[in-house]
Amino acid sequence: MRHKGFLLVVGLFLSLMIIAQQRPYYTQYIMNNYIINPAVAGIENYWDVKASHRMQWVGLQDAPVTTYITAHGPLKKDPYQTATATGFRAKGMNPRGQAYWRDYQAAEPHHGVGFTMLNDKTGPLNRFAAYGTYSYHIGLSPTTNLSAGVSAGFTNLSLDASKLNFGGTTVDPAVASSGVINRIKPDISAGLWLYSKDYFIGLAAQQIIPQNVAFSDNTVSLTKGRLVPHLFLSAGYRVPLSEDFNLLPSMLIRYISPLPMGFDLNAKVQYLDLLWAGASYRYKDGFAAMVGLNLSNTLNIGYSYDIQTSRLNTISRGTHEILIGFMIGNKFGDWCPTKLW
Repeated sequence: MRHKGFLLVVGLFLSLMIIAQQRPYYTQYIMNNYIINPAVAGIENYWDVKASHRMQWVGLQDAPVTTYITAHGPLKKDPYQTATATGFRAKGMNPRGQAYWRDYQAAEPHHGVGFTMLNDKTGPLNRFAAYGTYSYHIGLSPTTNLSAGVSAGFTNLSLDASKLNFGGTTVDPAVASSGVINRIKPDISAGLWLYSKDYFIGLAAQQIIPQNVAFSDNTVSLTKGRLVPHLFLSAGYRVPLSEDFNLLPSMLIRYISPLPMGFDLNAKVQYLDLLWAGASYRYKDGFAAMVGLNLSNTLNIGYSYDIQTSRLNTISRGTHEILIGFMIGNKFGDWCPTKLW
């Protein structure tokens, strides 16, 4: 009875891993493209550190909760000539105004490194991951760069049998006593990032190595779960509205087999280099509102609120996500990113 009960319970959760996205969703990836694409590592002149906490579908029991910290920076990167324009905040001048973009120059070839630590918990299932990243940036033209990056690390998948809850159905005590079962898997991601003063295009693949997932309880072993690759295509364009305002529309297409293709449409309006506000639409899922503030040349914050358009909106009070950024070694005094807008 013990083994049959365990087989049934774990089989249910492994089947969910097959039909659902295995990586967490983010809303503020437009403020941290590195969380999706490793080729972004080292794109700025400083170390970009981001910490985020996301509470999805608030009000729904055992809903996903995701926390991460990322950090990436350049190695042996020569200062670009436009550093002066962004480092001095002359009165009445917009550091991200038309003069800055007119004089924009591509970065010199350089290396980038970074790391990610992430924890994603949904009910009794937990995923902890850690990665290191290497990237290389080259110049294609006086205003255009191309970078390639790869992240490698591990993912620890765990199932806490003691927290299994099927409502009015009693869980077999033998199953609940199985405790926490862990499975560690290697994990590799790779990406390309084409960027200029007016646009960016990114292509990334996460969880490149397809792998079976087998939770076992002594003599019972299951191999029905499978980790599958996640593919992302992103693009954005900068539209100057005036000397003080820029409009930044962007999109993200994701494909995770066997799910149908999904996409996000985003729009962000930035005022000077101080603050921004935006909105996002996720296909067949919902809408989000976002706002961010650059408090200094070392600290920025962002907040987003998602509301579902699916039937989840009857039981969920939305999704909250907060992001805090630190710009370490920012010797030019930039208040906002120079390459990611």
